[in-house]
Amino acid sequence: MRIVSGKYKGKRFDVPHTFKARPTTDFAKEGLFNILSNVYVDFESGPRALDLFGGTGSIGIEFVSRGCSEVVSVEKDFKHWQFLQRVSRELGDTSWKVIHADVFKYVTREQPAFDIIFADPPYVLPNLKDIPDILFASPLLSDGGIFILEHGKDYDFSSHPHFDSHRNYGSVNFSFFSNSKKTT
Repeated sequence: MRIVSGKYKGKRFDVPHTFKARPTTDFAKEGLFNILSNVYVDFESGPRALDLFGGTGSIGIEFVSRGCSEVVSVEKDFKHWQFLQRVSRELGDTSWKVIHADVFKYVTREQPAFDIIFADPPYVLPNLKDIPDILFASPLLSDGGIFILEHGKDYDFSSHPHFDSHRNYGSVNFSFFSNSKKTT
């Protein structure tokens, strides 16, 4: 796994071969962060980011590398969480916090809102289609914040009231949701 941009650009971490999680490809990450930087997020302002289903930490580290003031990665799988803890220690960046918890329980906790929320659940997760509704029912996303859901090709969120856009990078799909009120 390679960090593609920011202060840790080029740094690599070896993901154990036994992991079930698949890191987001460099091609998809570059596309995602180009869209975020050019359309949705001013990384220089130090936004707060939440990385749900942290997996290998690929996206969480990119948020840290690009200047987020705080990044919280939530991972339920103990071995993946241990890996994220190790990578966090190696990086030595105190703005990245790694939490061992179930995402669906974590999102019900009272806490300050995040400017960016990214979720990369397992594509076979039975309730993947419910994640946008669960997040928008919670106070986790700040006013004007952006939520990005990575998912397989079989999902279409275009009718969701907070849906903003969709991008496809090979087998990786990103749906973008906005917490801004749309004017007509």
